[in-house]
Amino acid sequence: MDKKKCTAIVLSAGQGKRMGTAIQKQYIELSGKPIIFYTLDAFQKSAIIDDIVLVVGEGQENWVRDEIVEKYQLTKVRSIIPGGKERYDSVWAGLRGLHALKEQPEYVFIHDGARMFVDEQILTRGYENVEKFGACVAGMPSKDTVKLVDEDQFAVNTPPRKLIWAVQTPQIFKADLIENAYAKLMEEVPDNITDDAMVVEQMMKVPVKLYEGSYENIKITTPEDLEIAKVFLAKRKEKYHK
Repeated sequence: MDKKKCTAIVLSAGQGKRMGTAIQKQYIELSGKPIIFYTLDAFQKSAIIDDIVLVVGEGQENWVRDEIVEKYQLTKVRSIIPGGKERYDSVWAGLRGLHALKEQPEYVFIHDGARMFVDEQILTRGYENVEKFGACVAGMPSKDTVKLVDEDQFAVNTPPRKLIWAVQTPQIFKADLIENAYAKLMEEVPDNITDDAMVVEQMMKVPVKLYEGSYENIKITTPEDLEIAKVFLAKRKEKYHK
């Protein structure tokens, strides 16, 4: 069976306040290249992904085109568009940007630009799951016991650990499903929306399948994450140069 068309929306508009640096986290360099390069390069090399829509901070479009997309010959990036204040604004901008593509995708992979360790195995498993279920997200079973707390930080419940997953990206959907979900969301006043699966669950009442990503598929958010990423990157370079 022929592979259906897949487009990645890569979100690179975040301010990265928790990193505590003057430069946005996705543009911090590791081994001489910005974090966002490694993320985009994974999609560029993937047999699953056909196009990339890159969402960046407003006013950064030309710089990103010159210093990242063209510099590193990331030819699958079809458009670079400005995002919004909140994550959901940027996703909505990316979804609207799909209409400029010559051919509309069957599936949309929404991914955090600061998750640089996404790999072909994660993308392949994602494609297989979205084919079956129409909506799926990468994640991993929690290694920690999780407590639900009240407003005063007293524990009120301890969910069984086997039922707790830490959600990652990519979050993958049939294109019409995710676009309709966000269209409904944007008609309201979005509140406490933290990921795309939540939008599909709440707006469309569609169940979302979780599939196994990787414990290395971290989102680089804090200085501690940056140190972990350096270790992971060194390990990958050692693996590929053996």
